[in-house]
Amino acid sequence: MSNQPIEQQTPEPLSAEQAAIEKRREHLKNESTRIIEIAGNEPHSALKCIHQLNVAGGATEATYIAIEQRIVADQDSAGAYHLALLAQNTPDLPIDARQLIEMVVNKGDNQQRLALLKNLLLPPVDMIKEQVLASNDGDAIGLMNAYLQINPEGYGSQHMLSSGQSDQIVPLSPGN
Repeated sequence: MSNQPIEQQTPEPLSAEQAAIEKRREHLKNESTRIIEIAGNEPHSALKCIHQLNVAGGATEATYIAIEQRIVADQDSAGAYHLALLAQNTPDLPIDARQLIEMVVNKGDNQQRLALLKNLLLPPVDMIKEQVLASNDGDAIGLMNAYLQINPEGYGSQHMLSSGQSDQIVPLSPGN
């Protein structure tokens, strides 16, 4: 037994673990600063920023806010789609997912709307139906009707996968 007080008897692995955590925290802080700069200075950079955020493995709250502001400034429905999906899987993000979803529904294309229908846990089915029907796009209307026939509540693919039905989580369009 050592003569050191208990407070000073910190096992070495804990110190190494703490150092790794600090290193990771510093890395995320640096990546966040870089992503915020891109979002603030490069128009139509939301998808690039979201990709960088995924590569970094996380970011600060300010980073998510900066990306959302870029999406809103550019009225970028593809960026809004991806950030909304991210927000549904991380409920404590400081963004307004409802605003992003409405942007996709109102300003996006039918591919984006149908992807929302399939990928959101609880999509705004009526809003999506209204926009797809208004587009008079027969193919999109047919796809939507076929999907809603097997899933009239519009619970999204995650619900269908967990209930034993198979469906594919839909990646979205090439962005700007």
